[in-house]
Amino acid sequence: MAVEVHLGKMKVRMKAYQHKLKLALIGQSIFGQEVYNKLRKEGHKVVGVFTVPDKNGQADPLALAAEKDGTPVFKFPRWRTKGKPIQEVIAAYKSVGAELNVLPFCTQFIPMDVIDCPKHGSIIYHPSILPRHRGASAINWTLIQGDKKAGFTIFWADDGLDTGPILLQRECDVGQNDTVDDLYNRFLFPEGVKAMVEAVHLIADGKAPRIPQPKEGATYEGIQKKENAEISWDQPAAALHNWIRGHDKVPGAWATINDQVVTFYGSSLLDASVPAGQELAIRGASRPGLVTKNGLVIFGNDGKMVLVRNLQFQDGKMIPASKYFSADETTTLELTEEEKKMAEDIKAIWKGILSNVPVIEDSTDFFKSGASSMHVVRMLEEIKQKYSGLQLQNEDVYMATKFADFIQMAVRKLRGEDGEEELVIDYVSKNVNNMTVNMPYQCFINGQFVNADDGKTYDTINPTDGSVIASVSSASLADVDRAVAAAKEAFENGEWGRMNARERGRLMYKLADLMEEHQEELATIESIDSGAVYTLALKTHIGMSVQTFRYFAGWCDKIQGATIPISQARPNHNLTFTKKEPIGVCAIVIPWNYPLMMLAWKSAACLAAGNTLVLKTAQVTPLTALKFAELSAKAGFPKGVINILPGSGGLVGQHLSKHPDVRKVGFTGSTPTGKEIMKSAATNLKKVSLELGGKSPLIIFSDCELDKAVKMGMGAVYFNKGENCIAAGRLFVEESIHDEFVRKVVEEIKKMKIGDPLDRSTDHGPQNHKAHLEKLLKYCETGVKEGATLVYGGRQVCRPGFFMEPTVFTDVEDHMYIAQEESFGPVMVISKFKNGDVDGVLQRANTTEYGLASGVFTKDISKALYISEKLEAGTVFINTYNKTDVAAPFGGFKQSGFGKDLGEEALHEYLRTKAVTVEY
Repeated sequence: MAVEVHLGKMKVRMKAYQHKLKLALIGQSIFGQEVYNKLRKEGHKVVGVFTVPDKNGQADPLALAAEKDGTPVFKFPRWRTKGKPIQEVIAAYKSVGAELNVLPFCTQFIPMDVIDCPKHGSIIYHPSILPRHRGASAINWTLIQGDKKAGFTIFWADDGLDTGPILLQRECDVGQNDTVDDLYNRFLFPEGVKAMVEAVHLIADGKAPRIPQPKEGATYEGIQKKENAEISWDQPAAALHNWIRGHDKVPGAWATINDQVVTFYGSSLLDASVPAGQELAIRGASRPGLVTKNGLVIFGNDGKMVLVRNLQFQDGKMIPASKYFSADETTTLELTEEEKKMAEDIKAIWKGILSNVPVIEDSTDFFKSGASSMHVVRMLEEIKQKYSGLQLQNEDVYMATKFADFIQMAVRKLRGEDGEEELVIDYVSKNVNNMTVNMPYQCFINGQFVNADDGKTYDTINPTDGSVIASVSSASLADVDRAVAAAKEAFENGEWGRMNARERGRLMYKLADLMEEHQEELATIESIDSGAVYTLALKTHIGMSVQTFRYFAGWCDKIQGATIPISQARPNHNLTFTKKEPIGVCAIVIPWNYPLMMLAWKSAACLAAGNTLVLKTAQVTPLTALKFAELSAKAGFPKGVINILPGSGGLVGQHLSKHPDVRKVGFTGSTPTGKEIMKSAATNLKKVSLELGGKSPLIIFSDCELDKAVKMGMGAVYFNKGENCIAAGRLFVEESIHDEFVRKVVEEIKKMKIGDPLDRSTDHGPQNHKAHLEKLLKYCETGVKEGATLVYGGRQVCRPGFFMEPTVFTDVEDHMYIAQEESFGPVMVISKFKNGDVDGVLQRANTTEYGLASGVFTKDISKALYISEKLEAGTVFINTYNKTDVAAPFGGFKQSGFGKDLGEEALHEYLRTKAVTVEY
């Protein structure tokens, strides 16, 4: 049924369920705990919890939650003996009077006397899309078999093996490098908890289906145990990868190396040339593995490669695979008195968790003493509370399970001697512009350069000659999910979220310094990837990017709220104040005309406000953004704060816009794409700012300084080859000076040097990419067909690459296509207006759906200010053009979008305001 709730003038329809049930929860784990909490929150009564006995003095999470609430808890080691139910156990169960049994995660065999006892029977969660992969290792087999879909089933229990009727199912895509943990954390756990609650609601309302399981496609695979997990080497690389990831973390796929069992963790398919490395013989493998700087490379029988990141030895010690040949070289540190005190504090934390262990000794193994993954989180959180400067990850515990090793690792991290994983970058290097430029070409996710999850790449092209610069990773949906998860973790739990504002500013200043230090290399990359003239790239593309980061770095510790007088109900006193808070994970999608500068305009404000980001580069110009990622890591930005994804806008950009964990989208690009982003963002009402298309009018009066107007007018159109969001899309020239203005423009065009953008004397470089050049040529053809006069240009330059002649059209009427639509190229569109007709030309200038920028040239300041007041545009230039500054807000009106880049106003796009009221 639905309940209507009236809030003022707003009517809200809320979904509610008619009935509540008395439930028995049978199972264990944090999953069981979450299901228990949610069911109670929904109003169902849990009359009893049946779980496993305490292990090593530690109660199961489900038992802990139930005991805290006063719910009856029963801890049976078993429910039957010698195949028969234990009657005392059955009696205890029946005493609670449950109407439905809910088994969220259960490792015990429950007799049918219990399964069939309640009025509504029993429902069970199973981590597969039944009937495929019946059995306890279903998630493992989903990966081992290379399934493209995973999911879970909630079914009605019967006396078969996961064969009862289906109540509901959910499925998700499986990424190429997903592990059991990935599937569990991303989908099976959160969506499984929701589905268990939904299933109980359906049963309570009498709407739960019972769908018989089909026999077709039914499989059963046994429980995976360590002895069965040995790697069989005569298989393709994909099968080896599936076997390894299907056993990660339990029970672990293994092979024999130097007569010792070594377990492999963290595999991914490697689509690249064979890297340099030291050979490592592996028993049964026809080809030795290679220990490389990235990990252990192993080979399938198809010659393709798998990269393994971590190895574990028989004594439980885990190491990065890249350190195999140097695993025993670490010397033992002598601890200072302060470090000895820290060691004692950590020992006390271990003792609190391992209460079953009489004394914590150097050889005490955290996991062999009974701890679980849940205790890892608890232990690290307790250490974090006591030593906030010590940043530890879950993986650190798995790498150092013995107490002495753990302390050594912790001390090294605290000293900064932990050998923090070196940033590994595979460059494409080119000798160009009298220097060697090193260009990363992989996705940048969670502080590391990695191949796309599905291994796909695409070529980025040099517009000067059409040659391939690099084959760049093309991010997949799985990469988006990984990047967003990394950004969310960095924001909510990482060092970035705890960092004070001044320290955040220090990192941004350092990044700006590194960008300036590498400005020639960045400008060179920008030139060969986007076609920007090198001197312009150096001054504007890179120079303004550096200025932008420095400007916003200074804002980090100056973001302030306010105190607000409010009506006070005497005798009480009230204080209301506002706080400006970061939003969270922000998605930034940038265009191809100013690849680094557009990144800086949005990212600097985003970071200064304290957010984390996932940035999608323009598909055709990814290289300076990836170089920026490298510099951000060198500046010391924590992992996950900045993530860079090259690839398809339709795929990556769309998924970011819809992603539930993204709280803000900042986009610069076309108006149609901006509209699609708004639709996608509506799925979870995320904040959006859009800088979209333009058709900026430039009005030139006869009382202007004509030579200056010609020079500035040409810059307004041809700056950056016309690939400029605020380019003057249409010039209105007063009749009395029209012909002279056109003549002078053509004279100046003929002096322009068109050519290699790396040549310091070049004025005009190639258009960004081939498709854009072809679009511009068609644009000019349309103008001619409609009757405009092509005074100059309109053709492709006869030379290799994507060069177009600077173009001039006159006699352009208001109804023509080229008068209404943006060219985004070097096309000057000129219309006359009658002498002295100020209001008439204003009306024509405003007759456009766009409102990004505008300009006016006149010596009459009164007329200039009148024009500036009436022009419907976010920016108005008077007797100048293209003069943007990092301190001045920038953004459009109407279909040119909303929201601002640059200036203080840009910060507010990446902040939210919280009001706090205190009574005292």
